[in-house]
Amino acid sequence: MKCENCTKKECSKKQKNDDAQSTSVDVLSSNDDFEEKNEFFTLANAKILLSDCLACDNCMTSEEGARVFQQNQKEFFRILNLNKKCDTSKHKVLAVSICPQSLPYFAAKFDLSVNDAAKRLCGFLKSLGVHYVFDTTIAADFSILESQREFVQRYQRRNQEEHALPMFASACPGWIRYAERVLTNLVTPHICTAKSPQQIMGSLVKGYFARQQNLSPEQIFHVVVAPCYDKKLEALREDFYTALYNSQEVDCVLTSGEIVQIMEQKNVSMKDVTEVAVDSLFGEIKEGDVVRHDGKRSDGYLEHIFKHAARELFGMDVKEITYKALKNKDFQEVTLEKDGETVLRFAAAYGFRNIQNMVLKLKKGKFLYHFVEVLACPGGCLNGKGQTQTEDGKPDKALLSQMEDVYAAIPVRLPEANVYVQKVYQDWLEGMDSRKVQETLHTKYSAVNQTASNLDIKW
Repeated sequence: MKCENCTKKECSKKQKNDDAQSTSVDVLSSNDDFEEKNEFFTLANAKILLSDCLACDNCMTSEEGARVFQQNQKEFFRILNLNKKCDTSKHKVLAVSICPQSLPYFAAKFDLSVNDAAKRLCGFLKSLGVHYVFDTTIAADFSILESQREFVQRYQRRNQEEHALPMFASACPGWIRYAERVLTNLVTPHICTAKSPQQIMGSLVKGYFARQQNLSPEQIFHVVVAPCYDKKLEALREDFYTALYNSQEVDCVLTSGEIVQIMEQKNVSMKDVTEVAVDSLFGEIKEGDVVRHDGKRSDGYLEHIFKHAARELFGMDVKEITYKALKNKDFQEVTLEKDGETVLRFAAAYGFRNIQNMVLKLKKGKFLYHFVEVLACPGGCLNGKGQTQTEDGKPDKALLSQMEDVYAAIPVRLPEANVYVQKVYQDWLEGMDSRKVQETLHTKYSAVNQTASNLDIKW
């Protein structure tokens, strides 16, 4: 069956059929920990299917395919079961980090406030045996701050460096994979080097938090709850692996929908779960009310970078941003005028049809934008297929609308206002301009060689 995004006569994208399901089971069936039936045995057979993922086999090796199938509930419960056995040398500290765009899903689905949803989700995960539950908003703080600084530096070098501008956001793994595997050198030099919030959270948990707890990184099993399946592929990147400790920054990614599957199989409703305060990375301190960043459907890179650049480069304090819709609501632009001249032109391009239009303009040399917030999912991160897709594969528009309302009502906190971010910069990262900041919060995106047949993709 052919992928809707591919012009090939035959497509190897995984489909929702019995063969694909049996494949995902077979990859893990050899694990000795599941030879005996235990309280998690039924849950462990839940599967992820790559038909729900942006990336198909055309841009994934067989090794990646095997490893991405391990990014499911089965691996999560394997660790829970290990922790119940007598051999404490194999026990892991189990930490779960929740993406901000996942919380509105739980709030809307179970008719809860977003704060209640966060606490009940924390309570549910801890009832399973999870030790720590974190909010990844602090990681997005770091990612936005580093992206802001990089944009200003690139803008100031724009006349000296060919690839300084435009700058493309780096937070969306679906976009990154497409850029590296298909667009290659046309785009990769323009991608912001700041890590995504997911991977910065991995660095914080396996680095900063591990040090606070006197643990080595491999003693922690770090799970991220995210809106989309592409996050599973991101977690497998080689640049997010530390050979010294044989440890990934993120060991497993579960979508919001997979967490609900676990609840359903255990016959648990969020409304029946005891509320437990979400943990923080800073000792006994607990997280307060849920906060978000500017941006109605994502982490708001465009708005934060735009306002920061206006202030730093032109001395202008922008309070409100006015979006101008172009071809559709998922392709919008924002401009800054000074003395009758347009000095900043930003765009938001969501969904691959809009991304393709953007790339065509870049190829033709008609690209006017200084920065583009690029997201693979139409509608942004809230519309990730790991939480808005119905059983028949169609988007749940009513649920998405509720989620957007929930997300919009969450109070905004500027990254600069988070005192704990400044604490980590000083206590662990050795200042904002240090080499450790570059090593911990940044990475490099580069072209991946593909055969010509793998480039025959239209969006």
